[in-house]
Formats: sequence, structure tokens, C-alpha cells
Amino acid sequence: MKQYNVTGMSCAACSARVEKAVSRLEGVSACSVSLLTNSMGVEGSASPKDVIAAVEAAGYGASLKNEDMRAGEKTRSDALEDKETPKLLSRLIWSLVFLAALMYISMGHVMWGWYLPDAFANNYTAIALTELLLSAVVMVINQRFFINGFKGLFKGAANMDTLVALGSGAAFVYSTASLFMMTSEMLTGNTHGAHQYLHGLYFESAAMILALITVGKMLEARAKGKTTSALKSLMDLAPKTATVIRNGEEISVAVEEIRKGDIFIVRPGEKIAADGIVIEGESAVDESSLTGESIPVDKKIGDGVSAATTNRSGFLKCEATRVGEDTTLSQIIKMVSDAAATKAPIAKIADKVSGIFVPVVISIAVITTAAWLILSGDVGYSLARGISVLVISCPCALGLATPVAIMVGNGVGAKKGILFKTAAALEETGRIKIVALDKTGTVTRGEPRVTDMIKVDGIDEAEFIAVAYALESKSEHPLAGAIVEFCKERGGDASISVDAFRVLVGSGVEGVLDGKRAVAGNLSLIDGVSEQMKIKADELSGEGKTPVFFSLDGEVIGALALADTLKSDSRSAVSELRSMGVRVAMLTGDNDRCARAIGNSVGIDEVYAGVLPDGKEKIISELKNDGKVMMVGDGINDAPALTRADVGMAIGAGTDVAIDAADVVLMNSSLTDVVSAIKLSRATLKNIHQNLFWAFFYNSIGIPLAAGVFISILGWELNPMFGAAAMSLSSFCVVTNALRLNFVKLPSAKNTIDADEEITVNTYTVNKNPERNENKMQKTLNIEGMMCPHCEARVKKCLEALDGVISAEVSHKTDSAVVTLSKDVSDEILKTTVEDAGYTVK
Repeated sequence: MKQYNVTGMSCAACSARVEKAVSRLEGVSACSVSLLTNSMGVEGSASPKDVIAAVEAAGYGASLKNEDMRAGEKTRSDALEDKETPKLLSRLIWSLVFLAALMYISMGHVMWGWYLPDAFANNYTAIALTELLLSAVVMVINQRFFINGFKGLFKGAANMDTLVALGSGAAFVYSTASLFMMTSEMLTGNTHGAHQYLHGLYFESAAMILALITVGKMLEARAKGKTTSALKSLMDLAPKTATVIRNGEEISVAVEEIRKGDIFIVRPGEKIAADGIVIEGESAVDESSLTGESIPVDKKIGDGVSAATTNRSGFLKCEATRVGEDTTLSQIIKMVSDAAATKAPIAKIADKVSGIFVPVVISIAVITTAAWLILSGDVGYSLARGISVLVISCPCALGLATPVAIMVGNGVGAKKGILFKTAAALEETGRIKIVALDKTGTVTRGEPRVTDMIKVDGIDEAEFIAVAYALESKSEHPLAGAIVEFCKERGGDASISVDAFRVLVGSGVEGVLDGKRAVAGNLSLIDGVSEQMKIKADELSGEGKTPVFFSLDGEVIGALALADTLKSDSRSAVSELRSMGVRVAMLTGDNDRCARAIGNSVGIDEVYAGVLPDGKEKIISELKNDGKVMMVGDGINDAPALTRADVGMAIGAGTDVAIDAADVVLMNSSLTDVVSAIKLSRATLKNIHQNLFWAFFYNSIGIPLAAGVFISILGWELNPMFGAAAMSLSSFCVVTNALRLNFVKLPSAKNTIDADEEITVNTYTVNKNPERNENKMQKTLNIEGMMCPHCEARVKKCLEALDGVISAEVSHKTDSAVVTLSKDVSDEILKTTVEDAGYTVK
């Protein structure tokens, strides 16, 4: 998409006309014009020269954005700077100075008898000439309305400025004609007739209309400036200079001069200049500017860093991997900018109305004037009605209703790490009925962790940990790394050497430790596993975990169970989605047993297991029959489903392919942000509906009121000056209403990919020998309060965590738990354990 700046637009009718003119060009596949940011996005093969020519032919100006931002002249943040408000304020101040003098004479003296020198007070022609001159000065000050308005009218592109120019100009021309009629009366000595003409002058209305519209324009410009504050703050995050090492020396360069592969230095308190890899040093980096996560992230050699984040503590030396427009920050800014330049589907309603609005209003004004002239015969009164129709009509409110809400909503999302690529994505997200979640990396962390340890009675834990550490540290299997991390946490000794290490493909590994054969692997590889350990391992497998058994010198010493653990906010996010009326499904390539275990643990009922990438896309297509579907994923295999869904949402820590295929990107890699995105979109949609309602309501009431429809019924009559004031406030109110989105309360995202996050490891003790089952005993507990399988699982887990408990068979249907024991466990301990879990033992 090529971005252009567009000048000369004053209302939604202007943006609709520019969009229509460019869309007609051959080679243009899509065009979207934003009145809010005075920008245009064009897709297709049409040349910039042809696009600019089409805009100019429509009566406006255009230029490529990158041509307006030459290095050293202007930054992207400067391009969004509010330059309109100071100009409008200056115009308004000068207008008010001359308007005050005009109002003193026309209203203060003529109507209320305020003091004027006698020579002047009795000279009606002098008073009228003074009013003409003062109003003319105000019109010159606000000449932009007339230049743009009549230019558009002559090109067949009437706009809001046309309405203002016609209203003010008509009042001025009529008053000037009345002035000449007054001079005729004065020449014949008819001072009474001259005085009557003086009271019928509209010079103050001609000037007041311009001043009031300028007030509205200034308020609107100021409010519009606030809507782009989020984007401007993002742009201002980037540092201006960086310290790089070239030819062995540290030099300071402009951030634009950093090249890929450069080595740059970041000292404590400085911002990181480019995306890169840490090659020396350790530090805590504040990444809240990109992710919204307030807790600094520890960085060490090999870790990635992002531009615009802040180094909080240590010294870092980094190698630049992405610079300039390729950095994460620049990509975020581009996404937000592109979204601002696109149009939401709901905006098409207002666009269609705005395109025909101004010609219709002019026609209504002419008909109104003619009708009142026929009915009353009073030219001045009839003209006042027509002018009121012109100045109260406001296509701006219609045109701004959608884009201001989209811009503010997009900015709020960006601050929270939620990036909507297009305005359509922001709108569609709020209409989602079904959320389909990928499992690995989305619901779960995407990396295995040790979750359970089964110890054999009589085997020292330190010995078991040492054997596991020594064997797995030699292996490159994905599970081995997780076991090594677990052993480090438990104080494993890395000094033990392994001889004759060998990988047993598909089964495990083996080696020799101090002359003893050590083996690690699956159940089929290990001999002598007790029945008790098999039962426990089978239960853990049913929970989606993978048991790894260990033996030393032919004797089983224990087992570790590993699983792709849940992200810390998965349960709460799924629960919140369901409470919002959103169906939640999970798609995964894992086996059904593992998938069901994960689904049950987070509260997902619809689980589709063993699904290949094309299968995910097919399921998304089927789900779309029940409503709008959002797919949330992070891998290459999710790309087809992300594209097929109504809204594709990519986890920010995922692959580039998934991010490219998605409509929304979550920088925090948190499921809580899925909830936030939907809530933000719903709030934005509600705000748009409010804006459109008030814009349509205002015009549907204001135009008949100005035309005098209610005069004979209710006696309501609208003065042109009040009409101008109402018009000024309408756009301001629409923009101000959109700014309320900044106060939408969204749940805080949790950064759930911290590898150092503590995972509770459950420990179980089993018999040493497979034949030692004679000591087993059973106890049955009657339990109240269990309502579903989740309750069963909770009670089962608590009981089986007790030392001496082999297994627990729990049923919410019979309100019972049958506990199998390897040694006597007191009733009180069993009772307390269950009641601590929130249930009652009878």
C-alpha cells in the first residue's frame, strides 16, 4: 500500500470525492481516504503521478508521504504534528476582534441603544457601511472557506466549505443590496424607511457564521490531534542516536545510519537503537514500550533485543539484525498507520450519505428560500431560512463518526500490545462468536517442562537427580533439555562423567556411570518397573504427560513426567471468553488423549485432535457456519487457518509466516489479550454506532428546524447564527465521544513466556520392587460438593499427592473416593486434604 498526504479536504464529502476519483484509475485495486489524518492509502499498479493527477483533477492536492519526510527535514512524528490548530486559533482571534466591534454596532447600538457619537449614531448609512467593512474584514480573514468552497462548487465537488461560503456570502450580498436600498431612502429623506433597512441587515450573521464555524473547526482539529497521540508517542519512542563500534572505536551516529551487522553499545538508562542479539553483557530491559509488560526482562548473551526498549541496569553490546524500517517498532508503527489509512466496512454507510449530502442540502436550502418567499413575501426572512439550512448542515459529523473511533481504538490497542492491521479487523473482532485456539504455543507454553517426579521408596533423590542429569545432558532430544533444567533447579551435579553414551533411537539413551549401566527411556526400554509405578505413569499419560523412566545397574530408580505446560493465564482467559458468550474450541495435531487433558484443564469442551494444517482450515470453514470465527495461533501450520478465519490473530512470539497471515498481532503472547481485543473492538463498535446515531439524528432534526418546519406547529425558529454554532459543536462532540475509548478498562496481559517462571512439580513415592503389593489397603471417603469431572480431577490430584497414597478413584456421581494406600494414612489427613480443596467429607 502506497501512502499519500491529501490537502484541501474539509469534510466527508471531500474524502468521498477523492476516493471516488482515484478508484476510477486503471490499475487501482483499492483506495481509502482518511479525513482524520488527511491521508490516502492506494493499492494497485497505478503510478503515483497518475494518482496525484486524479486527486488534483478532483480539486485537491496530494503528495507521496515518503517524499514529505526527507532525512533531516521531517520525522514521521512531525508529519502527525497538529499544525492546523495554531492557524485556526490565529484566524479566530482576529475574527473575534473585528466581530466584537461589528456586534457592538449592529446589536448593541441598533437594537439596544448602546452609546455611539451623535454624528455617527444618527447616520444610518455610516453605520451600515461600517458593518459592511467590518464583516468584509472577517470574510477576508476566513477567505479559505470561500476559496475552497467555490472552487469545489465550480468543479462539481461541493463540500462543507461550499455550504458555509454560500450561507455567509448570501447574507453579505443581501445586506449589501439592502444598503444600496437604504441610500435611496436617505436621498428621498425617508429616514424611517432607511431605519427599517438598517434593522434588516445580516452583516453580523455573515461574519458570525464564519467565526463560529472556525471555533468548531479549531475544536475539531484539536480533538483530532489527540486521536493520533498514541501513534505519535510510538514514533517518539525511537532513540535519535546510537553508539556503534567502527574500526575499533566507539562513535555516536544518527540511528538512521546504523547498518545490519553493526556492533552497538547500550549503557544503563539508554534506549536500544535497533533490533539485535546480545553478544556481551547481561542486563534487565524494560520492554513495556512494545509489549505493555511493566516487569523488566533479563537479557544475556544470545538473547534478542528490540529497538526503543530501555536498558535498565547492566552494560550490553549487541549486533544489529534489523534496522530502520525493519525493526519491531517500525513494523508496529506501520501496522497502526496502515490501519488508520484503511476503512472499516461500517464506514461505507456514512460515505454513501456524505457523497450526496452537500448537493441535497443546497437543493433543500433553495427550496426552503423559495417556499418562504412565496408564503411570506419577505425576502430577508426567506433568505434567513435558507441560510440557516446551509450553515446547520454538517457532513463532517458523518464522515468523522467512524475514523475517529477506529483511530482511538487502534491507539489504545497499540499501547496494550494489540495490533490491528486494518480498520476492518478492528470492526470484525467485536463480532466474533467462536474463538478457535491452537494448542502448542497458544494455550500452552510450547516447550516441555518437568511436571511430576516418581521416586522409588529407598532411593536417594540426589542420586536419582545425578543419574538423570548425567544421562540427559548428553542427549539432544527436546525432552532432554527440560530434564537438564529441572535437575539444575534441584542441585544436580554436572561433574559426573558418562562413558559409552549411546542414543537408542525411538526408545531413550544409555551410558556407563562409575562402572554401572544407566538407562533412560520409555516403558518398553526399562525392565523391572513396579505395577504401582506403571499405574501412576499411566495416570500421568492420561493427563497428557510423557513419563521418562530411569534405571541404574538394572534397578529402577524413578521416573520424570514432562508436559507442554499451560500458560499462566490460559484458564482465566478461556473462562472470560465463555462468560462473554464466545464459544471456545481448540485445534491441535497432538493425540486425542493429550488434547482432551489440556482441554479439560482449561475448560475447553470442543477439542479437535490429530488435525493437520489443511484439517485446521477445514474445521474453521465448518465453524463459520455457526457464526464469525477467530483463529488464534503461532506456527507455520496455523497460517492456512488464520487466513480462512474471519479474523486471524497471531501470537507475537510466533513465526513470521503466522504473523503475516494474521489480521491481528498480540505482542504479549498472552491469551488475556484475546479477551482484551474483543472487548476493545466491541467498545469501538458501540462508539461508532453512537457517533453515527448522533450525526444522523443531528442532521435529521437540525435541517427541518432550520427550514422552518416547526414554526407553525411549535413556534420554533432558528437564527442562522445559532445554526452555525450548532454545526460547529456537532463535529466536536463526535470526536470527543470517540476519545472516551481511552478510558475503556481492559484486563492486564501477562507475559507468559518467561522461561524462569516457577512450575510446581508433584512428587510421588512408589514401592521399590514390583512384587511388593501385599501392604496395600483401601479407604472410602464420602464427599459432598463435587459437581463435575473437573471436581473429580481436583480431589484425585490432591489425594494422590499425599505420601502413602497409591491411587484414588473419585466419582462425583457416587460422591465417593476410593483411596488405595501403600501404608496407613490417617483419616484426619485424608479429610483435611479434601476439605482444603473446597469440598466436605461426611
